[in-house]
Amino acid sequence: MSVVFPQADASCSVCALHGDDAELAAHEVWRSDLWLLRHHPLPAPLLGWCLLDSRRHCAGPIDFGADEAREWGGVVQRASQLVRRVTGCDRVYAIAFGEGARHLHLHLIPRCEDDPRTAAWSVADLYRDVEAGKVCAAHADCVTDWLRRARALAPSLLD
Repeated sequence: MSVVFPQADASCSVCALHGDDAELAAHEVWRSDLWLLRHHPLPAPLLGWCLLDSRRHCAGPIDFGADEAREWGGVVQRASQLVRRVTGCDRVYAIAFGEGARHLHLHLIPRCEDDPRTAAWSVADLYRDVEAGKVCAAHADCVTDWLRRARALAPSLLD
């Protein structure tokens, strides 16, 4: 049975995902009382493309409570360090729009200098091309292996 986090919005796709035990088992990396880090669901545009969600339904930093505001910077930093360490990328982009779902889900996107698909806004084209089936997504077995390694490191980096 799925449990929806308190204060969930019944019409919110991110809140619904947080209540979906099967989806979380497949993609969750780490969680605290306030935050949930998960790999992008399949088809994932890139190996290591993660999302950092607020557990509480809120649109973004403008709506943070005091604890969320206090923890935000450190959690983003440590989650980005985890993505870089497991992926081996050069940088990690952090992007949030909040239009597809008005629930904070910060995209943490691996940027590899030798992969032009990950350069600046090219990553948005890659996202759309994978979504449209024009480009191959990250292989599911590779995502599973990435998740295993990330979950093993998460407690030391995020707790």
